[in-house]
Amino acid sequence: MNFFEIDPRVAEAAQKAMELCAPKLAEIEQIQEYHQTKMIKAFQNAAVRESFFCGSTGYGYDDYGRDALDRVYAYVFDAEDALVRHNFVSGTHALTVALFGILRPGDTALCVTGMPYDTIRSAIGLEGNYPGSLKDFGINFEITNLLPDGTPDYEQIKKDIKTKQPKMVYIQRSRGYSTRPTLTYREIKKICDISKAACKSSIIMLDNCYGEFTERVEPLSVGVDVMAGSLIKNPGGGIAPTGGYIAGKARLVEMCSYRLTTPGTGKEIGATLNTSRELFMGAYHAPHVTGEAMKTAVFASALFELLGYNTSPRYDENRGDIIQLIMLGSAEKLVSFCGGIQSGSAVDSFVVPEPSDMPGYESKVIMAAGAFTLGSSIELSADAPLREPYAVWLQGGLNFHAGKLGIMLAADKVLRDNK
Repeated sequence: MNFFEIDPRVAEAAQKAMELCAPKLAEIEQIQEYHQTKMIKAFQNAAVRESFFCGSTGYGYDDYGRDALDRVYAYVFDAEDALVRHNFVSGTHALTVALFGILRPGDTALCVTGMPYDTIRSAIGLEGNYPGSLKDFGINFEITNLLPDGTPDYEQIKKDIKTKQPKMVYIQRSRGYSTRPTLTYREIKKICDISKAACKSSIIMLDNCYGEFTERVEPLSVGVDVMAGSLIKNPGGGIAPTGGYIAGKARLVEMCSYRLTTPGTGKEIGATLNTSRELFMGAYHAPHVTGEAMKTAVFASALFELLGYNTSPRYDENRGDIIQLIMLGSAEKLVSFCGGIQSGSAVDSFVVPEPSDMPGYESKVIMAAGAFTLGSSIELSADAPLREPYAVWLQGGLNFHAGKLGIMLAADKVLRDNK
C-alpha cells in the first residue's frame, strides 16, 4: 500500500481526520442514496432506452434522446422543464443565456448575494466594456451587498426589492473566489420568501453551479423560478465532456431556449452528435460522484484543520456545494498545495502548476487539475487567485479514495516545501 512517500505527520493526521469525519461521511452517503434512487426513477419515467444514445446530426429534428434527457433533469431538479445541451460551452454560458433569454432592455436584475463570480461579470457589464453585455443592451444590474460575515443581508434585500421592484432577483449559491459561506437551501428559501412578499412578479434566478445533489431539497422546490449550471461540474458525473443546463418553470425555460437557438425553434432543434450516451451516463452517475466529491471536501477540511489551518466549511458543518476553502496564508503555500494536488492525479501528474494570467480574472491564478475532461471541477482540482487572503478553493473527486490521496499529497507538499 505504500506507493507514495507521505510524511508520517500527515498520515497520522489523516487517520484522526477520518475518525472526525465518520458521522458526516455517513450523512453524505444517505444523500447519495436518496438522489441515486430519484435519478433511477427519472430515467424510468422518461422511458430511457438504448436507442436514445445514438444522437443526431444536422438540425436534430425528432431527437427523442435529447428530449428524454430534458425530462430526466426536470424530474431530478423538481422542475417543470429543462434544457440540457452539449453546446452550452460553460456554466457561465448557460447563465448568460438565461439572463438574456428572460431580461429585456430597461429591466432591472438585482443580485442579492453581493458581487457575482469573476467570469460572469463581463457578460453583465460589471467589468470591461464588451459589446453585447447586459449593460450594452440597457439592462440594469444592481447589487445588494452581503453582511460583513458574508451572509445575506435579509433586511436590506427586503428594502431593495420593495424599492426597485426588479424584473429578476439573482442569487449565486456558491461562494466563487470569496470567503463568504455557500448558501444552503434554507438560506435560498428565506431569500425567495422575502422576494415573493416584497415583489410577487420578480423572477428568482439561481446560479446553481457546484450545488447540485449536495442536499436533499432542490432550490426549485423552495421558490426559485429558474436555475442554471454546468455539466462539467456535479450533474455531468465526471463523464459529460462538455455542456450545461437550464431548469425551472416551463415558460422561462422556453424563453431561454429561444435565446440558445432561435425564436420559434427553441428546444425543437439542435443535433446531439455523439454526446448523448455520455450525457445520460454522466447524469446517472452524478448523485454518487457528487457525494464522493463532498466526502473529499469534508476530509480535506478535517485534515487541514488538524494541521493548524482555518477551513470553510468546517468538516462537521452542513454544505450547499462541493467547494472547500482552505486558508493557507501565503503564495508559497498555495503553489505547494496545488503542486501536491497535481501530483496525486491520474492524468498529467508530472505537470508543475504555476501562477498565470487567465481570461476573466483580474489577478494571476494557479490551478491544479489532472483531469480527464479539461476544466472539469467535479474531478479533483484546486485553484486560487494569488491575492489576499491566500486561500485555495478545492473541489471535486470522482471517488473518495483517489480524492483522499490527493489531499494527503497536497498536505505533504505544503509541509515539505514550507519548513
